[in-house]
Amino acid sequence: MVDLVSQYEKIQSEVDQAISNVVRSSAYINGPEVKSFQAELEKYLGVKHVIPCANGTDALQIAMMGLGLKPGDEVITATFTYVATAEVIALLGLKPVLVDVDEDTFGLNPEQVKAAITDKTKAIVPVHLFGQCADMDAVMEIAREHNLFVVEDTAQAIGAKYTFKDGSQQSAGTIGDIGTTSFFPSKNLGCFGDGGAIFTNDDELAKNMRIIANHGQTVRYYHDMIGVNSRLDSIQAAILRCKLPHLDSYIAARQDAAAYYDKAFADVEELKTPARNTSSSHVFHQYTLTLADKIDRNALVEYLQSKDIPAMIYYPVALHMQKAYKDERYNDGDFPVTERLVSRVFSLPMHTELEKEQLELITTEVKNFINNQ
Repeated sequence: MVDLVSQYEKIQSEVDQAISNVVRSSAYINGPEVKSFQAELEKYLGVKHVIPCANGTDALQIAMMGLGLKPGDEVITATFTYVATAEVIALLGLKPVLVDVDEDTFGLNPEQVKAAITDKTKAIVPVHLFGQCADMDAVMEIAREHNLFVVEDTAQAIGAKYTFKDGSQQSAGTIGDIGTTSFFPSKNLGCFGDGGAIFTNDDELAKNMRIIANHGQTVRYYHDMIGVNSRLDSIQAAILRCKLPHLDSYIAARQDAAAYYDKAFADVEELKTPARNTSSSHVFHQYTLTLADKIDRNALVEYLQSKDIPAMIYYPVALHMQKAYKDERYNDGDFPVTERLVSRVFSLPMHTELEKEQLELITTEVKNFINNQ
């Protein structure tokens, strides 16, 4: 699904030197590389504050803690997403309120968000799933109307741009009160282990979240608030500094691969290629198709694997159907779009190193299977 070895080989000398420099300096924790990466990512995103942390899940948790949300407060998010989005809400004693998504773009459905708001609602967490932004015009309008916080889950969409109705443009993760991301190795901007970051233009929020991420202390051994231990180590920051200047070219390569897939599958009625949100660029963390009901998805995945072609199903079980998140508020059939998507979507290899011969093989075998059904 992702060729990290080939990507590394193209910048090997630069990365190896960066790692060696950290080892020689022994500045492993909160060293100069972390501070430099923070500043460079702030410039790239056009945001005032980047707070590096240990991983994308921590980023979401620190964001919720920074907003001062209290147990019992309701937070609205999508039921079609990775578990981390709802996991941190539940861990903090908040109440996850799940809503359905748009069947074309997989983004949070604004009408469903409106219907889910109560007097206990405090925040909305739009997930920029698979590489493009949710409908942020609508989300921000709803948030302003109801005085709600917005935390963008940008783990899959760093580098995406959102164009508002007034023509202004912002980077994914910089639109709401807080944005979060992950630097898991397979992400568009990935390190060689775990890593994450939080974004905000709010000075006070930034100050609080930096304190929270550092055990709640402003001065060593003096703890002003309850915090966590979450930091991006210097080696990972050094690697990310090497990769950040290449992020736009990585995105372009993914977009080229997506365009090849689109063209190859244009006339295949049994496949629905990824729709584009007209307000957002798509950075294609995943290339996810929706399969017609008459095609056996599991059989297709097994067939591709028999041809040494990986294929993945993101995500086979919606959050409201997960054992850990079962809730008497939700029943089968309450989220018809998501419940269909989890049984019909599948993703093909998507990364910066895909070559034409590989894309041709992948698309040919997908069509061979479908044509023989």
